[in-house]
Amino acid sequence: MPRTADNTSAKAHRPDLLKAMSEFMVPGVFAALDTGGWAWSAWMLALGAILMVWDNAPSLATRFESVRVTLRELFPKKPLGHSYQGFIKALVKHSPALLSVLTAHLRRRMADMAGTHWLCHGWCAFAVDGSRVECPRTKANQETLRCAGKKKTGPQLFLTTILHMALGLPWAFEIGPGTDSERNHLRNLLCLLPPRALLVADAGFVGYDLLATLLQSDSQFLIRVGSNVTLLRELGYTRVRGNIVYLWPDKHRKKDLPPLVLRLVELHDGRKPVFLVTSVLEDSALGDVQAGSLYRMRWGVEVFYRSLKQTLGRRKMNSEAPSQATCELSWAVIGLWGLSLMSAQQILAGGDDPLALSVATALHRVGLAIRHGPRSPKARRLLGQLRDALKDSYVRRTSKKARDWPHKKKDKPPGLPRIQIASQEQLSQAKALYVKIMAA
Repeated sequence: MPRTADNTSAKAHRPDLLKAMSEFMVPGVFAALDTGGWAWSAWMLALGAILMVWDNAPSLATRFESVRVTLRELFPKKPLGHSYQGFIKALVKHSPALLSVLTAHLRRRMADMAGTHWLCHGWCAFAVDGSRVECPRTKANQETLRCAGKKKTGPQLFLTTILHMALGLPWAFEIGPGTDSERNHLRNLLCLLPPRALLVADAGFVGYDLLATLLQSDSQFLIRVGSNVTLLRELGYTRVRGNIVYLWPDKHRKKDLPPLVLRLVELHDGRKPVFLVTSVLEDSALGDVQAGSLYRMRWGVEVFYRSLKQTLGRRKMNSEAPSQATCELSWAVIGLWGLSLMSAQQILAGGDDPLALSVATALHRVGLAIRHGPRSPKARRLLGQLRDALKDSYVRRTSKKARDWPHKKKDKPPGLPRIQIASQEQLSQAKALYVKIMAA
């Protein structure tokens, strides 16, 4: 970020930035980590990486130079390395340990500050979704990261994020090559979910194996189903009443695996019906109206990806090596997570809904705090500015849809699931399985 002539004003304002960042960047969190004689301590590495995310300079080296000036002004006596190459080598080496302790601390801070926003309709509701991020077309990236197979795409990283829907903040994420599976990522992240978690997902997360894994992990789910799913009725495998259906593909039935007992929820979006399945079988625990509200809130994870790619400008990584690209994207997610968390904390303190946060406004005000500081004695400090970093409250009277957007994705929406009455063969096998399981 460019320096200004008003260095005195900028220095006077920067402690407010540290105070805001103290919501998630606590030096003691990194106390047990040893960087092994590098010129960067663990805390300064993490702090520098996050400040680089909030910098909008076009190159990583330029961001580093600007952030290093900021760190030197903030901490005149702290040891700092001089080169970007030394910084990124240290960051790549120590990122696994740094990210592990920092993400755990971020989750603790979310749980502490959430209050009445921890549960939504009686559940700790999380949205999950994946997205691909482009990387430079270097030989190393092409060989290691690969792409998803679509035309005109280069090497990619695949990012899967679990988002706390009532707070609008990430809870966990995993990054892999562009050909990775969001279902596998989700399996790896299940151990991080808190009690009474309800996962809300679109049709990409349906499937017997994944849903069985979710049930075994004690996590409940609410997932959209489409035409690639066949559901059975009247199988008689449970005595629970209501709109009960069963997921029991033939290949799993032939292996004597039990059917998955689910509840079908039918919604209407004004154009066509939308079908969801949930593991919460009792309507009293999750009614159809509440299920519909939670599914619509799933859109928050799409907003998160829009903030990452568009507002922060991280649609494409700059790093030319796979390990550095993965590191760059990891800290981009952490930077957005930290920015949103410290802003949400101030919004909650002001009595507003954290979902009203405007990431663009928060980023702009943090950028001003770093670059310029207040321009007049009446200018509010950063904490107050973040408290007011809210979305516009006006009622839109016209469509926000672009008139002509040639690159817009036109994915075909999921069709309707196939719902069949169980056959006599399926009834007999289900009964035999039930008796066998009860006897065991």
